[in-house]
Amino acid sequence: MHLRQPQAYASWVSTKPVGATPPTPSLPSLTERRKAATQLDIARAAAELFTERGPDGTTAEEIAQRSGVALRTFYRYFRSKQDAVAPLLSGGADRWRALLAATEPGAGVPEALERSIAASLTPASAADTEGLRWTRGLLRAAAEDPALRAVWYRVNQESEERLREVVAGLAGPDADPLEVRLAAAAATDAIRIALESWAETDAPEHGDGAPAALAVRCLRELMGGMRLLRDASGE
Repeated sequence: MHLRQPQAYASWVSTKPVGATPPTPSLPSLTERRKAATQLDIARAAAELFTERGPDGTTAEEIAQRSGVALRTFYRYFRSKQDAVAPLLSGGADRWRALLAATEPGAGVPEALERSIAASLTPASAADTEGLRWTRGLLRAAAEDPALRAVWYRVNQESEERLREVVAGLAGPDADPLEVRLAAAAATDAIRIALESWAETDAPEHGDGAPAALAVRCLRELMGGMRLLRDASGE
């Protein structure tokens, strides 16, 4: 079985670059685009093999062969076989932050977070649905592989750190920096916990037990004690 290109985590696993928030940076060079494409090819091959055989049953040599690169090229980009799936796991978080940053001025932080989370985790196409299923497979594999789990946690930590600036922009200059940090942590953990919980079940990609619904529920539970994440009414 060969891995097709899931676009999800747009689910969460993402396979294409995400536009950044204003101000728009310069476009990546051809060399940078080729590097990113090679990394994604390797990441897809790793995800496919992990799903088929598990991390313990997969070698870096097999990932390199499946992706059509030399082993030295594999190690040029990744430190280990588990690290190879990081581009897939981080791409969805990039897309989510871009959605959040594009929120219209004046929107409250709670509403903006909920809407962006629901949008990023609700599959809108067959490719999105497939991507969520790959996510489920990777998270199930991570449950039995500490190194793969460490990659997942690292991706979430990096996402949280990048999210702080986006939340700060939404909250405004008078926001308490500690509450901004707490909001970024709550939002990131809401998605992480939702995806992990969903991966432990056979729940579908839509509906009450789906990632989007679980993540919104987690966010509401986590944000209850934060002033920044409460509605103006105090409810």
